Order: sequence, then C-alpha cells, then structure tokens
Amino acid sequence: MKIKKPVYIVFFMALLISLSACAMGIKQQASAGQDKKDSRTVVVYFSATGTTRNVAGKLAAATGADLYEIQPETPYTDADLDWRDDNSRSSREMHDPGSRPAIKGEIKDLSRYDVVFIGYPIWWYTNPTIINTFIETHELEGKRLVPFATSGGSAIDKSCDDLRKAYPTLNWEKGRLLNDVDGKDLEDWGNSFK
Repeated sequence: MKIKKPVYIVFFMALLISLSACAMGIKQQASAGQDKKDSRTVVVYFSATGTTRNVAGKLAAATGADLYEIQPETPYTDADLDWRDDNSRSSREMHDPGSRPAIKGEIKDLSRYDVVFIGYPIWWYTNPTIINTFIETHELEGKRLVPFATSGGSAIDKSCDDLRKAYPTLNWEKGRLLNDVDGKDLEDWGNSFK
C-alpha cells in the first residue's frame, strides 16, 4: 500500500510535536527539581510536640524552601515539657540564661542560603534555649533571619526582642506568630523575604 505524501507529512509533524511536548515536560520537571535543589531559602525549626513541625512544613512547601529540623541530642519527654513543674528539664533550661541544650547530628552547612526562617514554640514568653544553641553553632552573618513561632497564648514579640538583644550583629527580620496562618497568607508572607 502506498502512503500519500501529505498524510506522511502530517504523521511526521504530529510525531515531532509529541516528542517536543515530552521533551518540554521532562525539562520542566528537571527545572522544578533544580529550583528546589538550588533553593536559597531554608526553614529551620525546633518542635517539641509537632505543632511547629507542621507549620514549618507548610512554610517550606509554600516558599519552595529546604527544611531542616533542630533535634535535641536528648529528646524531650512529656515530663521534661511540664511547665508547671519547676524541676522539669524545660523549666530548668528556661530559668538558666546560659543553658545551651546539645543538638543531635552534624552542624548543617547554611552557606548557600540567603534567607533562614527560624521556627520554634514559645516557651516562657520567648524562644527555647536550643534556638540559642543553633544560632551560636552556625555561621549566620549576612543572612536574613526570619523568626516564626507557634504558641498556646503568648505573642512572639518578646522572643524577637530577646534574639535581637542577644545577637545584635545578625540581620533579624520582623517575626511572626504562625498559629493559624495557612494558604495564600502563608505563601505571601514567606515569599516576601525572597
């Protein structure tokens, strides 16, 4: 059977268009993966109960940022977190200005990041002292540091003031409490630092 020339040309053009579309799809997927790999933003967080972890994950997803969890070398138990007990581990740490709980694992290389979100729960109206451990063991000069927090009832203002006072040479942005922030508001706020 003989194929007519116009049918052959149409078939060839359809094949060419299909291959081009596939190649563009592969290129877009590679580009999306490359963007994540080359992210200049990281969301660093400490979470004792999972609340801050949840918010940090949403923030990272909304901004295309990398995600890094600050994990204590010795995990906190429920008894450690009992703020009503003056002898609980968290109470002792928060009443000792020199407390620097050890962080599990190697120091995270943050050299390629320009923006570092730092998230934590509010403890005793401020940041947990493990955040100080993180700040003091990482090179953060010249980076935009953006605090965010979760809280059962406290504002973030005192913790932001405490961080600025303790580390005045660092570039602190205005922090935000992210208890109920979600969707577009979270995305707009997070991306405003890029």
